[in-house]
Amino acid sequence: MHSVFHPGELAAQRKAGLRAEADRVGGIVRTDIPSAAAAFLGEQRMFVIAGADERGRMWGSLVTGEPGVLRAGTVGGAPAIAIAARPPAGDPLADTLTGRTKVGAIALDPATRRRMRINGVTEPTTEGLLLTAEQVYANCPKYIQRREVVSVRADGPAPNTAVSTELSEADRRMIAEADTFFIATTSTDGHRDASHRGGNPGFLRLDPDGGLSWPDYPGNAMMMTLGNLEQSPSAGLLILDWSTGTTLQLTGSARTEWAGQRQSRFEIAEVRRTELASPLSWSKPEYSRFNPATDSPLLAS
Repeated sequence: MHSVFHPGELAAQRKAGLRAEADRVGGIVRTDIPSAAAAFLGEQRMFVIAGADERGRMWGSLVTGEPGVLRAGTVGGAPAIAIAARPPAGDPLADTLTGRTKVGAIALDPATRRRMRINGVTEPTTEGLLLTAEQVYANCPKYIQRREVVSVRADGPAPNTAVSTELSEADRRMIAEADTFFIATTSTDGHRDASHRGGNPGFLRLDPDGGLSWPDYPGNAMMMTLGNLEQSPSAGLLILDWSTGTTLQLTGSARTEWAGQRQSRFEIAEVRRTELASPLSWSKPEYSRFNPATDSPLLAS
């Protein structure tokens, strides 16, 4: 029987003792886009794309728009999502999304605590991008903080990006206050994945060596992020300031520490801080009831 999981994911599932559970859950991974999923996508204002830049470094990039910016359907009989937007000029993925490119993507709706992941191939269109889907699946609502859009900036100053190899004090504050981030990973054969991580502020930690770390809370058992990291350490993080629209994009390398309480560590290679990256301003969060206390022992599944 053909498995939906690649060898890295299978290895991660074995290390976590979750192989049997992963096989039970793996049936949620589809190659089509159900009507309910299409309706969900059509309501979204934001979409995170995971891809590699021209140097092969992984990044998570944000695209936004009014509801309808994502339209699911079929193209040539294949399930696809028309994206009426693309990362802006200056984004690390702007140049690589000009041809056929393997990507991972996630649509997350904080208001309803729903999320959907789509992995596949993008190509440019006159409106933006076309994502031909190869894997489509929804995740549970765990660790998603509830937020509502309170305002949408129509016009104003253009986004401004600062590039560095080190975190600024403002970056460090943003990380310390983060309750959500997105992680972009890849397998050795280019299977890209965009995933969400959430918890109470403080769950994303600044380590003394200048890197970051976070606990791996129990999830869907499929280990798609950690499975990619079993094969390739290349990774990118995307952190949002939900009230101002500032984004913090980090690229570097990540690894999983399996002994004891499972956690991930991230070494920073480049930092991109973009003010006014998103026109969306969100309400203060209602934290998920699934979030472990940040001063409690890490949970391992």
